[in-house]
Amino acid sequence: MTRSAHTDGRLLPGAGDAPSAPPRCAAGPDSPGGRPATLRGWLRHLYFGETEQARRFRYAILVLDLVTILFVVTTSFLPRSLALEIADALLGLVLLAEFAVRLGGHRRPWRELLHPTTLADAVAIGSFLAPVLGEGFGFLRVLRTLRLLHSYRVLARLRRDIPWFRRNEEVALAVTHLAVFLFVMSGLVYETQHRTNPEIANYADALYFTVTALTTTGFGDITLPGTTGRLLAVVIMIAGVTLFLRLAQTLFRPHKVRFECPTCGLLRHDPDAVHCKACGTLLHIPDEGQA
Repeated sequence: MTRSAHTDGRLLPGAGDAPSAPPRCAAGPDSPGGRPATLRGWLRHLYFGETEQARRFRYAILVLDLVTILFVVTTSFLPRSLALEIADALLGLVLLAEFAVRLGGHRRPWRELLHPTTLADAVAIGSFLAPVLGEGFGFLRVLRTLRLLHSYRVLARLRRDIPWFRRNEEVALAVTHLAVFLFVMSGLVYETQHRTNPEIANYADALYFTVTALTTTGFGDITLPGTTGRLLAVVIMIAGVTLFLRLAQTLFRPHKVRFECPTCGLLRHDPDAVHCKACGTLLHIPDEGQA
């Protein structure tokens, strides 16, 4: 059995690996039929199990994250009203319930709670439940979406379910990194500027500034005044250009397949490779066959 690179602190199975067995629940013995016998075991099964029901549940959580992002962006164009505050609170309660369920199913809830992405999630949920903060920092929710896409089981599931993702995994992740960066930085620009800067009225204005700063185009029609604004623009330019170049690299370099050499560990090979070009070991790269 081979192993590929580390992702989010976990080992991803290589292209030739068989699916790993679902983790057993530590909260209590399984009931007949393999179903968890305790509530905590059932929650852990939903978040970490390998049944079709658990996979659908995790995809539903991913959809919830994307709906949350869409809600934050859309409401930035609307005037604040009582109906919008109620919608914020209702969405916040849904996110809080999911947050509590996720922690309840974790083996070490307190350790998970102290993870930076979990803390960012808590800040985002708090912003929905505290109307006095306005839109708050709900854009930080996107950080958890990135973590979901990097997790072992979601990546493995995407490889199995979507042939395009399996063939273009690095491109898909590079696009995701750039999109997440654009969204988070646009949210940061919006939250720090829209109350004092008339040129930043909504997320579209913030996104426009972020893209022009990232590409170093610098039209100059929108600027961020003050030292804080200038430093934010510098961060966008430096970090954004790095991610943009990474995307360009994955798009234009020769296509390779990911398969770890059992001898030397080389991870990228030509699609029709028979031997490892680094050590000469005979490779058995899985092939989907000709259409």
